[in-house]
Amino acid sequence: MSTTRRAVIFANGVLTSQPAALAAISAGDIVIAADGGARHCSLLGITPDYIIGDFDSLETQELQRFQDAGSKVIRHPARKDYTDLELALRHACSLGATEIVVLGALGARWDQSLANLLLPASDEFSKAQVRLLDDNQEVLLLRGGDSITIGGAPGDTLSLIPLTGDATGVRTSGLEYPLQGETLAFGSTRGISNVLLAEEASISLQDGLLLCVIIHAKTDRERT
Repeated sequence: MSTTRRAVIFANGVLTSQPAALAAISAGDIVIAADGGARHCSLLGITPDYIIGDFDSLETQELQRFQDAGSKVIRHPARKDYTDLELALRHACSLGATEIVVLGALGARWDQSLANLLLPASDEFSKAQVRLLDDNQEVLLLRGGDSITIGGAPGDTLSLIPLTGDATGVRTSGLEYPLQGETLAFGSTRGISNVLLAEEASISLQDGLLLCVIIHAKTDRERT
C-alpha cells in the first residue's frame, strides 16, 4: 500500500489553464486554498478542504460561502512573517503530505513569483516533493544526494538551474545533452534547454540544489 499523501494548493497568482488545473487533482487529494487562491477553486467548482491566510484577498461573504460548504478556515494575522502560500505548505506538511502540487504560484509580481519558486528549497519542506504547475510547465527541486525521474515525451524541454551555489556531480540520462558527474555553476546558463529523448529522463545530484523546469510540448488540440 502506498504511503504517499498528496496535497494540492491553490495560490493567489495566475491560473493559466483551468483544464490543466483540474487534471492535476486526484480523488483523495487534500485541497488547500491560500487566501485568494480560493477564488480559483470557486471558478473550478471545487470546495477546498482548508482555506489559509490573513484574508486580505477574500471578502467576508466569499469566505462564509466556503465555510457553509464545508471548508475549514485557518486565519492568520495580517502582520505575519510568512506568505499565505508558505503557511499553506506548512499546513500540508503538518497533515503528512509527502507530495504537494502548487497551482497559481506565479503572476505579475516578480517578488512573489521568485519567492514562490524558491519555497521548495526550504529545509522545512525537504521531506515532501513540491511541484509548481502552470499549464504545460512544472518546476520541482532536486537536493544533493537525491535522484529523480522526469516523465514527459520526446521533445519536451528540461532546464536545470543551480541554486545557492554550484551543483556538483550532476548525472543525467534520457536527454539530448547528457551530463556525467559534471558541475553546473551557480549563475551559469549551461543547464538551460535540454531535451527529452524518450518518455522519461533521470537526474541525480551529488551536492547542491537544482531547480528542474520541465516544459511539456503542447499538442495541436491544446494549442487551439
